[in-house]
Amino acid sequence: LDDMVILRGDGSPTYMLAVVVDDHDMGITHIIRGDDHLNNAFRQTMVYRGMGWDVPVFAHIPLIHGADGAKLSKRHGALGVDAYRDMGFLADAMVNYLVRLGWSHGDDEIFSRADAVDWFDLPGIGKAPARFDMEKLKDTNSHHLRAMETDAIYELISPHLSPSSPHAATRIKALMSHLKDRASTHLDIVGKVDYLQHDGPPQITEDTADILDAAARARLLAFADAAEDAPWTTDEFGDFFKQWMADNDLKMKDVGLPLRAAVTGTRQSPSILDVLVAIGRDETLHRIRSTCKN
Repeated sequence: LDDMVILRGDGSPTYMLAVVVDDHDMGITHIIRGDDHLNNAFRQTMVYRGMGWDVPVFAHIPLIHGADGAKLSKRHGALGVDAYRDMGFLADAMVNYLVRLGWSHGDDEIFSRADAVDWFDLPGIGKAPARFDMEKLKDTNSHHLRAMETDAIYELISPHLSPSSPHAATRIKALMSHLKDRASTHLDIVGKVDYLQHDGPPQITEDTADILDAAARARLLAFADAAEDAPWTTDEFGDFFKQWMADNDLKMKDVGLPLRAAVTGTRQSPSILDVLVAIGRDETLHRIRSTCKN
């Protein structure tokens, strides 16, 4: 080791001295950092010994690399944690993913902060650099999202909603178990609930309009007439719907997609029967008739 400089010409300390004094004054006993600081550990050990202080336990972990195997940097789009929050990633999911990045506890992939605190130990740290994988982060986030209660998720998405219907919250919460299963982040849910926020016929997306041809509209209008007195709970409505299709010699492919288009304005949504029950009989029939008569 070289004779390192610990004081500048103006008497101010260099990093190598200041960091040791700072850690000692704060009672630091373990220093865990990137392996790019490995050489500094030996220099700082000399300062500790020279001052007659206890040397802390040093541990150096592999750096995080980008998908290309190079050290993670701004050119990879590396962001601060606040940016990931704004992208919809949950704090618990970020902690889970970052702790798991370069460290393991058997085959456990998804765990809570309490588990991380309880399980973490230095022998579990890998020797090879970890690669930051956005898709893996999304998958981790989706697990934590699915574990959340409906009201907690609604609290997260509500600032991003602009409902005009007094029934919007009730509808969204009724379908939340289905919506969260399809989402990587809670912001994904925001983009999928427009038809639940407003009353009246939905705005039909451009790629959906062709589904509602004359034959499909006629079938939906007939269904609306038959459903006037139908039971409107998930189980009972499902039985009614199956019987109506059987009576009219129809299959789900004949009715399901057009029904989804007329009621939601899109090609994709949770189970259309669950959607109809959540929206309610009167609103469902109003949407079908308004859309199919235009």
